[in-house]
Amino acid sequence: MDGVPALTGTIIERMIALRRTHFILLALLLIGAATARSAISTRLDSFTEDEAYHIAAGVSYVRYGDFRINPEHPPLVKLWIGAFLSGTGFQLGPLRRFNDKPDERSFTEDAVFLKNDPDSVQRRARIGMWILNGLLLLALTLSAERALGRTVALGTLLFLVIDPTVAAHLPVVLTDLPVALTSVTAILLAIRVFRDWVWTDVLVCSVFLGLALAAKHSAPVTLVGVVIAGLGVAFLQPITTGNASRFSRSVKLATMLVGALVVLWAFYGFRYTESRSGEEVFNRPLAQKIFDVNAHSYRLVLMAMYKTHIVPRAYTWGFADTVHAGMEGRMIPQLAFGRFYERKAPWYFFPGTIAVKLPIGLLLLSLLGTALFATGRLPNEWNFVSSILLITMIVFLLVLARGATYAGVRHALPVVVLLGVFGGIAAAFSLNARSGILAICLAFAYLLAGLSAIPVLRPWEYFNEFVGGTQNAYKYFSDEGVDGGQRSKEIASYYNQFLHASGARPDLLYDNSTAEMKARGVDFLGLHSKRDSVDEAQPHRNGTIFAAPVYLFQKSYWDRAALRNATPVARFGNLFVYSGSFDLPPDAALALYNHGSESLFTEHPDLEAAEAAFREAAKLDPAAYFVNVELGNVYLLRGKREEALQAYRSALQNVREDRVTQLALQKQIARVSVEDLKGLPLVRDPIQE
Repeated sequence: MDGVPALTGTIIERMIALRRTHFILLALLLIGAATARSAISTRLDSFTEDEAYHIAAGVSYVRYGDFRINPEHPPLVKLWIGAFLSGTGFQLGPLRRFNDKPDERSFTEDAVFLKNDPDSVQRRARIGMWILNGLLLLALTLSAERALGRTVALGTLLFLVIDPTVAAHLPVVLTDLPVALTSVTAILLAIRVFRDWVWTDVLVCSVFLGLALAAKHSAPVTLVGVVIAGLGVAFLQPITTGNASRFSRSVKLATMLVGALVVLWAFYGFRYTESRSGEEVFNRPLAQKIFDVNAHSYRLVLMAMYKTHIVPRAYTWGFADTVHAGMEGRMIPQLAFGRFYERKAPWYFFPGTIAVKLPIGLLLLSLLGTALFATGRLPNEWNFVSSILLITMIVFLLVLARGATYAGVRHALPVVVLLGVFGGIAAAFSLNARSGILAICLAFAYLLAGLSAIPVLRPWEYFNEFVGGTQNAYKYFSDEGVDGGQRSKEIASYYNQFLHASGARPDLLYDNSTAEMKARGVDFLGLHSKRDSVDEAQPHRNGTIFAAPVYLFQKSYWDRAALRNATPVARFGNLFVYSGSFDLPPDAALALYNHGSESLFTEHPDLEAAEAAFREAAKLDPAAYFVNVELGNVYLLRGKREEALQAYRSALQNVREDRVTQLALQKQIARVSVEDLKGLPLVRDPIQE
């Protein structure tokens, strides 16, 4: 074996010749280790800011057979968790009509945090998600085995077991990891279909394509990619003895597509409407949701989906939300690579964020696997698989480059899993090469990655050494990969230890639920609107302030220079605690904006209170143009034409990089100037998406 020590050669040969029973046992062992690592490293995490929304929605799906809540995500994860929690005493009030997303979120958060024990809900939900994601990891491993062999499959699984982003997502009730795992599983199964065109592979692939569609609205990228690749193979692959004809291939490809849609429909109970009565009951009408989308091409696709009924109505609603918020972008100020961006970061954001979120050892493995394919070093039977995987990864990155960047690495998880497959290819190649040097390099890469990632508590916040590690990444990035609102328990602990006895009410600049803080006994400034309204409106703050990094970096509105230049008295990961006296007009403006939103987006809107709050917030900082957008909307609802025009014009004057809102305001000003105010649509506040 060309100089390979006998012991090393024996180990390598055993790994390559692994029996299937041992392979499955080893895969289960690795998945169990991943679950244990996740349980230990995430044990201090609170809910992410979206989990309560998904959990209560899932219980409502199971209990009422109604899909009105949280339609922006398909029902796979929510039905799974809803079934897991519904039978264990989860309390949920009766459904009602909701006034836009803020009202709906308040309903779901009150259910999770105030009608139930949130810690009990979290424990049960985490168990449910470990089981679901564990099963999906096993399915991915088995599909990688069928496409590339057992060594590649185990190398891929080990890559994902070490990766901290995967560990962070294993227990959370979010759709990002399930769609990544189901999508890549479907792609690997599709590759198997394209090799042999066997009916069994066709049917299994269609199931996983359907599961991906039912997991998240980004899955159509996978579906379209598989169909295009399949058409290419069906008509370009030579016909040989025993190989399927082009007609047979086309029939099987069509079956995969139809089967995926059947699986999707099954998750909605094969019912087109979101309510049993058939009445449209979304928090915002579907017609308005489609109208929110600015690009004409996107609208045409959405209208086609709506008119043909090819998918359930709730799926079309959610797809419209994804297109508008995910592709056209949310108006969320963002720090990326140390620079400020108004709506979304540049096209290279996702490759860059993957490069700093993956442990360097795993990054090297995935790059090695890609390089081996590019230089023609892989076995012939792997080249076909690798080419489709690489093309798929590029397509994902191209789609991501056009979309919003606020969510950070979680929206790029399908790419991370694909990189994991290339890491598995690099591992298998290194072992097959029978080279002691390559084997040592392989072990070193996995060891380097493990030493960097596994000891990190709170893996959600992990960044590699390229940006100074987890402790310093907040200086360069502010997306949700830096903080997911999971430090609520530390806030409650600090409050009870240092503030509760004195009656001090801290200021919370943190994206967690008011209901959760109330449930954990934290009395903060703004908890009771009537009691705190005067104090919140004051631009001067005395006392304790909790702040996430997203509230600290320099931006064009609501800039908190006073906090940014201060020294925190405590730090919990990416949660900073300040104490002292600060001039913070932005905090007053934010509080007033929130009061206006609470008055407007509720079951019984108070337009007068909303107008007063938005008007004062706009005075404090006109640069926050979305406040004037809402103020103009309220004036429009109250029939005040001139005031509405003035507010919309002020908003337009302060719009900078937000071209989407700029165009919407220009159209609105033209219409409000001449048309009857009754029935005129409102301008969508970009912050509310």
